[in-house]
Amino acid sequence: MGNRPLVKVDEKVQIVFEQMVRLFLHAGLPKSDLDLLWSNGPLCMEVLKQGDSKMTLFTGSQPVAELLTTELRGRVKLEDAGFDWKILGPDVLDIDYVAWQSDQDAYAYSGQKCSAQSILFVHQNWIKEGFLEKIKALAARRNLKDMTLGPVLTWTNRRIQLHIDQLTKIRGAHTLFGGKPLEGHSIPECYGAFEPTAVFVPLAEILRPEHFNSVTTELFGPFQVITEFNDESLPMVLEACERMQSHLTAGIVSNDLEFQTKVLSHTMNGTTYAGVRARTTGAPQNHWFGPAGDPRSAGIHTPEAIKLVWSGQREIIIDGGRVDPSWTTPKAT
Repeated sequence: MGNRPLVKVDEKVQIVFEQMVRLFLHAGLPKSDLDLLWSNGPLCMEVLKQGDSKMTLFTGSQPVAELLTTELRGRVKLEDAGFDWKILGPDVLDIDYVAWQSDQDAYAYSGQKCSAQSILFVHQNWIKEGFLEKIKALAARRNLKDMTLGPVLTWTNRRIQLHIDQLTKIRGAHTLFGGKPLEGHSIPECYGAFEPTAVFVPLAEILRPEHFNSVTTELFGPFQVITEFNDESLPMVLEACERMQSHLTAGIVSNDLEFQTKVLSHTMNGTTYAGVRARTTGAPQNHWFGPAGDPRSAGIHTPEAIKLVWSGQREIIIDGGRVDPSWTTPKAT
């Protein structure tokens, strides 16, 4: 688009992006087309402020997103945190595939994806068919040796355990599977190393004001909340989805068009997958990917994002036609 971007990546993974930049250079990117900043967050903030950044695209946590909005006077586009939900509707189809996709959504990359499945609303029909046992078995396959599990970069084991303990104190809540730190590894204590974990919390308890914020806290690791509903309690599910703050991705696993329509018309997530193969994660290079209900939404990975972030609306009107020699000054209007 003609603009030269300044890129700053979280210090924990900056070395990975540096290698990506080296690949770009090897492939022919001119060295003058991009600046890579090695720094912490506060230093980067000063660079943006003193450099009078015209637009900043931020991917990361919600608190930092709000800070950037204030400090940069709203000149930001965001793809921040997502507490992403999936609903398994009343029609049970392809249960093995749906269980596999749910395991992928929740636990691939050890759950460290802004689009990871954070909460799963399971219709009682799926539970009767053994869905919970299937996803538990799939999660149990994951391990460090084949890299289907890995270090959790932003949550320590202690912090993860405290969150699990807080949720399991809720009436009727319990750990469905996981819930223990990994053993026999050399991952430093400053990172997390945890089993894929699911905590069941009754739907009615989720909606209680004293529990809702805790239940809908995004744990950026291999963790999800699971709850059960039936046809009569669907409005409670929709209420929970509406009250969540980060409307990023969602999945409606159902081929029942009436069910799909009802849920779609009562929710507002920016990227919503619907149908029996619905997911919350994927490579969204071909469609919009961003939170809904927020004009700061960035829509990362898409042509829209490039237009919004690396360009700006500008009109140049050229009106150079010569004035007719017979023209005279008209009356004032």
